[in-house]
Amino acid sequence: MPSAPFITLNQFIVDRQADFPYASGEFSRLLYYLAVAAKIVNRKVNKAGLADIIGEAGSTNVQGEEQKKLDVFANDQFIAACRNSGECCGVASEENQEVITFETELAQRGNYVVLMDPLDGSSNIDVNVSIGTIFSIYRRLSPRGEMAQPGDFLQPGRKQCGAGYVLYGSSTMLVYTTGRGVYGFTLDPSIGEFCLSHSLITTPTEGKIYSVNEGNIGQFSPGVRSYIAYCQTNDKETDRPYSGRYIGSLVADFHRNLMKGGIYMYPPTAKAPNGKLRLLYECNPMAFLAEQAGGLATDGRMSVLDIVPETVHQRTPLFIGSASMVRRVMDMMAQEE
Repeated sequence: MPSAPFITLNQFIVDRQADFPYASGEFSRLLYYLAVAAKIVNRKVNKAGLADIIGEAGSTNVQGEEQKKLDVFANDQFIAACRNSGECCGVASEENQEVITFETELAQRGNYVVLMDPLDGSSNIDVNVSIGTIFSIYRRLSPRGEMAQPGDFLQPGRKQCGAGYVLYGSSTMLVYTTGRGVYGFTLDPSIGEFCLSHSLITTPTEGKIYSVNEGNIGQFSPGVRSYIAYCQTNDKETDRPYSGRYIGSLVADFHRNLMKGGIYMYPPTAKAPNGKLRLLYECNPMAFLAEQAGGLATDGRMSVLDIVPETVHQRTPLFIGSASMVRRVMDMMAQEE
C-alpha cells in the first residue's frame, strides 16, 4: 500500500482553521510565524557545539538567572516572529523585565498577545540535553488599533486561544492545542517542514513515572513526601514502585510523561514557598495541553488554569500529568494538612 501523504503544519493549520477560536486567518498566520522562528532556533541548537553560541551571554534575566547566548538568540527570534506576523500586538517573555508592546500601526491592529519561555531548560544547553520553547496565546482585551495594555497579559489560563511547546531533542517536535485536542508535528529536516506525526494525543489516566527534583525532598511538605514514598513502595497490585525520571527541562519531562503517562511535580519549598515555575508562560500553556490530552494540572489546591494572575512573572507550584496521579498527590496533601 502507498504510504500516507505528509501533512505539513501549514496545511494542517489552513485545513483546521474553522476549529480555531474566532477563525479569520489571523490566528493561523501567527502560528505559522511561531513555527518559522522555531525552525530558526532549531538550526542554531543543532550547531551549538560548532558555532559560538554556547556559554554565558554575560547578562541575567528578570529572574536573576544567568542568560545563555542561545537564550538571547531564541528570545530575539520569537519576538521578531511575533512582531513580523502583524497579528500580535505584544509579547511577555521570561527574558524581559517588562512586557513588549509593538508600536507599528500594523502590529497595533493585531488581535493577540503571546507569552513565552523562549528557551526552557537552558542550563542544559552546554551539555547537549533536550531543551524547548513554550508559548501561550491570548486574544487581546484592549481595543484593536491601540497599544497593548497590561490587562491583555494578565488573563487566567482558561482564556488561552492556543498554547504549545517545541522540543529540541533527538528529533524536533512542535506540540500545540487550540482547545480542540492536542497535535504533534515532527520537523523533517529533508524538506524543512513540520509534519503531522501525532494526531489527537491522549495521555494515559495512570502512569508509572514520577518526575521531581528529589534533592529538595527535605523542603517538601509532608503530603508531597508521603506521595513520593508511595511512588517508591513495592506493590504488585498497583505495579509499583514507579520509575523516577527527572531531566530538569520542563518541556522534556512533560513531553515524556504526556506520551507515556506520569506526573511532573515542582512543589513549594522552604526557599521557594510559591514554587519556582512561572504561571503565565510555563504552567498555563502546559496545563492547557495537559487538560486537552485528558490529564490534570494543579497548584496543589486548584486548577492552574483558574488562577487569576497578578503579575507577569508570577510563580506557582505545579503538579501536572496523568489524572489519577495528580488526584492522588492532591488527596495526600489535603490529608496531611
